[in-house]
Amino acid sequence: MKIAVSIPDPIFEAAEHLAKQRHIPRSQLVTEALREYVSCHGPEAVTAKLNEVYGEQDPSVEKPLAQAQLAAIRNEAW
Repeated sequence: MKIAVSIPDPIFEAAEHLAKQRHIPRSQLVTEALREYVSCHGPEAVTAKLNEVYGEQDPSVEKPLAQAQLAAIRNEAW
């Protein structure tokens, strides 16, 4: 699919330089860049990163915190 986008000159020039260095067409460079960006910032990537961070921690809650949470819930008007 063809698209038209506006890119600041310094970024365009850096991309042109990198594409020439790698001996690939500009469109391939842009495709690779977008693919990497989407894979790093899409919902699946965010979920995976959160799972990575929280998977390393002990899921148990310290007793004083658990007691405070329980007391707060008991005082709630449902």
